[in-house]
Amino acid sequence: MNEKSAFYTLNGYRLKEDHLLTESMEDYLEMIYRLTQGSHSINVKKIAQRLNVKPPSVSKMMNRLKELDLVIFERYGTISLTWKGKRIGKYLLWRHQIVMRFFKWLNKKEYRLEQVEKVEHFLDDTTLRNMAKFLEKE
Repeated sequence: MNEKSAFYTLNGYRLKEDHLLTESMEDYLEMIYRLTQGSHSINVKKIAQRLNVKPPSVSKMMNRLKELDLVIFERYGTISLTWKGKRIGKYLLWRHQIVMRFFKWLNKKEYRLEQVEKVEHFLDDTTLRNMAKFLEKE
């Protein structure tokens, strides 16, 4: 029985897919998009506070996102999204809101942020759009 299985470990699925962004990068982009909606001036400290991480971790991630042309970031300066970063950030926030609304519907108005944050990274676009269509009918 040497057939190749269709099953993988979670890490195996990650390796199988060709994603440009890690889950952590997605979390940062979503948060930057959120913060820039209410304020035009955001910095490392503000992101660190909102994501419960240390400022050096934020700086390191900003440099990685800058290399991908997703943020505009100068050391000790403000942070903003590029056009590409805004497009992705907007999608990531939409994705978060769809999963949150679905879980609220499923669990009778209750949901846990932690569960949404964990699950949202693993849903494909087709599933998300179908969830959104379903929620429109409810």
